Amino acid sequence: MYIEQFLKQMVDANASDIFIVAGLPLSFEVSGRQTRVDTPGLTPQETESYVRAIYEAAGRDVANFTDCKNHDDDFSFALPGIGRFRANVFRQRGSFSAVIRVIPFGLPNPEAFHIPDAVMRCAEYQKGLVLVTGPAGAGKSTTLACIIDKLNHARSGHIITMEDPIEYIHKHGRCIVTQREVPTDVATYSEALRSAMREKPDVILLGEMRDYETIETAVTAAEMAQLLFSTLHTTGAAGTVDRIIDAFPPSQQRQIRIQLSMVLQAIVSQQLVPAIDGTEVPAFEIMVANTAIRNLIREEKTHQIDSVIAAGSAQGMRTMDQSLFDLCKDGVVDKETALQYAIHQEALKTRFEVEGV
Repeated sequence: MYIEQFLKQMVDANASDIFIVAGLPLSFEVSGRQTRVDTPGLTPQETESYVRAIYEAAGRDVANFTDCKNHDDDFSFALPGIGRFRANVFRQRGSFSAVIRVIPFGLPNPEAFHIPDAVMRCAEYQKGLVLVTGPAGAGKSTTLACIIDKLNHARSGHIITMEDPIEYIHKHGRCIVTQREVPTDVATYSEALRSAMREKPDVILLGEMRDYETIETAVTAAEMAQLLFSTLHTTGAAGTVDRIIDAFPPSQQRQIRIQLSMVLQAIVSQQLVPAIDGTEVPAFEIMVANTAIRNLIREEKTHQIDSVIAAGSAQGMRTMDQSLFDLCKDGVVDKETALQYAIHQEALKTRFEVEGV
């Protein structure tokens, strides 16, 4: 089967991810459910053939993978009339393997992806740091694409995105949008950030805050009156704050607490939860950095952040467990699933009993 034909079938099937692994048939995932093509398991020779075909379709030299010291390669590509894809090619048990994420053409619709208004209001900030966190595959890139698109059409300015790889393509709206891919257009996130500060940015999208150097540069950029969005693979607002601070040496942690308390605007944590109808829906924790939150960050009391979020519904805040409770109350998710994904399971179970849900 030609790789283009197979990828078109995956797009038509609404697949989110495709797996090419030796010993298994071609496999794909739709709404969190795995399906395997009814063919024999792939041999190492067949997986290598598929991987090389992917590189050919992407117009990319396979030497980026075969000569790579890290033994894996991340890149995105588009097939006209079919769709966009993000590929991670790697080795397992000595054979070529790949996982391909399907990215539909066009930009996502926040209503279709159940992104609440409180999250979309992050586009209204003029400066500071907004973080979207959660596990891999939780929809962080989709949420940020929706926010950036809203910004692009709500005000004028220069939006710079730096991603590894680029997923959603933004056209120039009221804003000028420049998109840089790591490492194709620039070597590292840190280098891209330093370069961006000389390119008159109004909004910066940093694909991921991976290390101390990138975090330090991002916080400094947010201090310089830019609005900066980024992601972390963390769970919850409190855990995110601790992760940022712990990235710094002990001698600098007091200073970063003060800086973070001043520049942080919001933290959105999300996860995808199986719904009753067989699809997946996002559950969101939303933290808005009010005076109480800023004081807790400065005073090393991040363990109290959850309580402030729970009491902050008037400001659009909600805990992850509140989000799961609402999904269950609305008949979208069953109680067992909600409890499985809850942060404080016993407390949520008690609330179900008290409110008769």
